[in-house]
Amino acid sequence: MSNKIILLIEDNPDDEALTLRALKKNDIQSEVRVARDGQEALDYFFGDKWSTNPCPAVVLLDLMLPKVNGLEILRRIRADERTSLQPVVILTSSKEEQDIIKGYQLGANSYIRKPVDFTQFTEAVRQLGLYWLVMNETPPSSQGMA
Repeated sequence: MSNKIILLIEDNPDDEALTLRALKKNDIQSEVRVARDGQEALDYFFGDKWSTNPCPAVVLLDLMLPKVNGLEILRRIRADERTSLQPVVILTSSKEEQDIIKGYQLGANSYIRKPVDFTQFTEAVRQLGLYWLVMNETPPSSQGMA
């Protein structure tokens, strides 16, 4: 579907594998980079190598992460002018109303609950890929990461 980069921020190996499987099943050929905890995610954007990391077309952000939680990652992404326009989709199993509200207050572009059923999850990933990787126009890279 696309050669754009997806940054998946996910600490659960099963959810990571499920997401990668759903992307493959839907022929979404984007390169997927994975950050397995909150600090890895922040290092992708702001660490020593941040200027060499390509700007992802979309970030798929789990909320419950070790080291730094997803809402704090989102807050930091939005607070930095280099990444403030980065498309971020919260992809989480959290059904907490406060997480949804806080996610949008912090500037999430979308909030998707991970369906338990693989067929439903695959369809959610297909729609996500179609919208964020094909239909959506991302900000020019001069407005985001280098």
